[in-house]
Amino acid sequence: MACESSLPEEDLSCPVCCDIFKDPVLLSCSHSFCKACLQEFWKEKEWQECPVCRRRSSRSEPPNNRALKNLCEAFLQERRQRASAGPQVLCSLHGEKLKLFCLEDKQPICVVCRDSRKHKKHDCIPIDEAVQEHKEELKPTLKSLQEKLEVFKKVKLTCDETAQHIKSSGSLSLQSQAEDTEIKIKQGFEQVHQFLREEEEAKIAALREEEEQKSQTMKAKIEEMSGQISSLSDTIKAIEKELEAEDISFLQNYNATVKRTQCPLPDPERVSGALIDEAKHLGNLKFRIWEKMQEIVQYTPVVLDPNTVHPKLLCFMTWVGYDDCVIWGGEFQQRPDNPERLGQGWVMASEGYTSGTHSWDMEIDDEFWFAGIQGQGQDQS
Repeated sequence: MACESSLPEEDLSCPVCCDIFKDPVLLSCSHSFCKACLQEFWKEKEWQECPVCRRRSSRSEPPNNRALKNLCEAFLQERRQRASAGPQVLCSLHGEKLKLFCLEDKQPICVVCRDSRKHKKHDCIPIDEAVQEHKEELKPTLKSLQEKLEVFKKVKLTCDETAQHIKSSGSLSLQSQAEDTEIKIKQGFEQVHQFLREEEEAKIAALREEEEQKSQTMKAKIEEMSGQISSLSDTIKAIEKELEAEDISFLQNYNATVKRTQCPLPDPERVSGALIDEAKHLGNLKFRIWEKMQEIVQYTPVVLDPNTVHPKLLCFMTWVGYDDCVIWGGEFQQRPDNPERLGQGWVMASEGYTSGTHSWDMEIDDEFWFAGIQGQGQDQS
């Protein structure tokens, strides 16, 4: 068939509806129209005239234009064959190639759509320009999501390392911490009277509860991070897939793609308090026991918190006495990078205060030493 190549679509389109002729009729002025379009047009007129040249028609039932009807049927048949033969995306209304992009309706259209009443006053640009512009708009969002993915991966890595530290065998692992704490708690109670056995058992129960709670918290955090990383990765893959898609498919899915990027995840945070709070279980143990025994206590010992020790410090804590000490080790110790860990070679005491006058007695054997006070909420780095 050669009808489509020999006649442009405009010559096969009704001047009234702008679609391919349906049951075309011929007026005496040689203009043709769809039969239904002409009848509808005449309903609003006082007399029967041509919608194009306004020339009056002498016949209320114009003759059918069989030759034009045959051309239109051949044109539509060839269009259907062309649409089914190739992968090219065509206009669902007119079967034409989608060459334009409507800036107002944000969708690909064909040249017939552009001239129709729906899009006639809309601004349109070529498909390739629209694709390039929309891809450039999407790239910064993609980059931002990729950067956020890296942040999530880094924080998850820290969580994984902490979880591995909890499971691993080592002097600072969570399980080992609990076992060591249990031994020291028992040693402390062995130095006092047997009547405090119930207090000992209560402390061990609290320790086990904290161990279980913190293990579950870290497990839940890792699962949450894995889910967020998976979700973020899926979003990025979907956007990257859209950027590589065919132009028409990309523009058709553009709004959905942008919506997907408008649900940003908050930046991840490292888990605070992931380690056993040794200071809570062991700090000032003898002092508290003595307090319960209503004996006179002359001063409060400073119990150091091992979860805050700088990696280059060696901390020696008796937990049940008053002779805790710290020395500079010079080499980094294997310790988790938990948020409570201090920088600059410090270690925190396990308890603070909010008022009163305080002084400290320290034994030193080196000319180079520091002591200080840190306010609540102050940056520990």
